[in-house]
Amino acid sequence: MSMNSENIKSQMRKGYLEFCILLILEKKPAYASDILNELKAAKLIVVEGTLYPLLTRLKNSGYLDYNWIESLQGPPRKYYELTENGKQFLSEIEEAWQEIKNVVEHIKQQPNNE
Repeated sequence: MSMNSENIKSQMRKGYLEFCILLILEKKPAYASDILNELKAAKLIVVEGTLYPLLTRLKNSGYLDYNWIESLQGPPRKYYELTENGKQFLSEIEEAWQEIKNVVEHIKQQPNNE
């Protein structure tokens, strides 16, 4: 099986998409389209069909909770927020992210020993 950069990019995106969702919700509770807009503003294009299963998985894992908030336009909206477990989980991911960045930066900065 040949590897191409799209495969690798897709694998990497899967890895950090949950991280990005948690980072968004760390700032303040948000509903799904807020999250999609913030991801889009960061140039990470995600469709609702990808986001909802992730939100459900994070909720079932105890990292998110939600509240229904009345809306001026239309039905009430489901606002997601981090739980205490979610905050703990996020700090563990941040540590892992820092390690990955440090490894990559270290390797990139090594002189070419020819």
